[in-house]
Amino acid sequence: MRLKYLKLYKVEGPLIILSGVKGAMFGEVVDIEVEEGGHKRGKVVQIDGDKVIIQVYEGTAGISLNNTSVSFTGKPMEIPLSRDILGRTFNGVGEPIDGAGFYGDRKYDINGRPINPVGRKYPRNYIETGISSIDGLATLVRGQKLPLFSGDGLPHNELAVQIIKQARISGDEENNFAVVFAAMGIKHDEADFFRKHFELSGVSNRVVMYINLADDPIVERISTPRCALTAAEHLAFAHNMHILVIMTNMTSYSEALRELSASREEVPSRKGYPGYLYSDLASLYERAGMIKDSKGSITQIPILTMPNDDITHPVPDLTGFITEGQIILSRDLHQRTIYPPINVLPSLSRLQKESIGEGFTREDHPDVANQVFSAYSHVQDVRSLAQVIGEDDISEMDKKYMEFGRQFEQKFLNQGFESNRSMQDTLNIMWELLTLLPRSELDRVKPELLDKYYDKR
Repeated sequence: MRLKYLKLYKVEGPLIILSGVKGAMFGEVVDIEVEEGGHKRGKVVQIDGDKVIIQVYEGTAGISLNNTSVSFTGKPMEIPLSRDILGRTFNGVGEPIDGAGFYGDRKYDINGRPINPVGRKYPRNYIETGISSIDGLATLVRGQKLPLFSGDGLPHNELAVQIIKQARISGDEENNFAVVFAAMGIKHDEADFFRKHFELSGVSNRVVMYINLADDPIVERISTPRCALTAAEHLAFAHNMHILVIMTNMTSYSEALRELSASREEVPSRKGYPGYLYSDLASLYERAGMIKDSKGSITQIPILTMPNDDITHPVPDLTGFITEGQIILSRDLHQRTIYPPINVLPSLSRLQKESIGEGFTREDHPDVANQVFSAYSHVQDVRSLAQVIGEDDISEMDKKYMEFGRQFEQKFLNQGFESNRSMQDTLNIMWELLTLLPRSELDRVKPELLDKYYDKR
């Protein structure tokens, strides 16, 4: 029998506080009944002796100290799941918002747990995004967590849509590939943008959406990525599917966490974020990976905006410690109308070297990627020199590098929103660009590969 508490001790922001509570559990879901039969849901977030602090999902509007009763359910927050979630749209707490009901096979605790390191399988093979700068130089590996660092006004939403539309895996497993999309704190027009493009491109039937809008409760924002990752785990490990999870925007999520932390009067850390921001983000990111006894995989692309383009801001800084590389968007490239404006030099996929080359992409991929990266890096030095002495006075070889840089940005980086390049196309473009440089400059490619790919062009 559930105990019902008939009077609140305090209401503060999105929180209610009860006193004299016995047997409550951290993370337990509570049912809050207000006058005239209205119901709200909440979650226990802090226990201090017989005092319990509860976050209210729908907000505390209409709640007073004397008109409310609270019942403890004895369960954590759970959502129903089955393979039928594919093609559906849910809110941040797992309720369908696409006009149809949903009944899952069973309910799952959204908190989940990071994958045990002993049970992990090393990520191998890749996911093809159709975007040359990612596939060629920062390859996305199945089971990897590869964040996208962006800034306000940069086209990270367009890039997310393009990746979802074009992402595919090779071989016979293509029909076992799906995308889980979690959006936190986005505007209504952004939500419509995502829905519209998924429908027009015909990928809606393999996409599960969990959407928390900017005017939805911030408490719900904390649950959104956890619902999405629980759905991904169900599809990957119960149905042996390969799942790509895209989460945007992790900065909005972290700001919601900061606001709730302030409401609980916790001691703040850097820039007002709670001291547990690192472990909280890790509890999400570490749910990506592959398990030895399962054929499925979970790959993550968390998207975050860096306030003032500051990569040392706590959210990108801590994210970089937890994840396996990063893709960084460049405001300079964006202002020069290059799309996608991916700055390949600071971008990195730490697992790339294990999942490209013969047996995965093509035998020349590691060498040609190293050579293109090296050449473009040298272009930056040449450009700095040209700004000092003028482009007319640099050496003939440096002029060739300048031309390589221009062609690289216009033909390789700049491919447009609708362009979907295969891995072979990407590698061929890289070789085409290298022909702008003499063979003597290509010191990172094996001679036999130069004979096969460079000399025949």
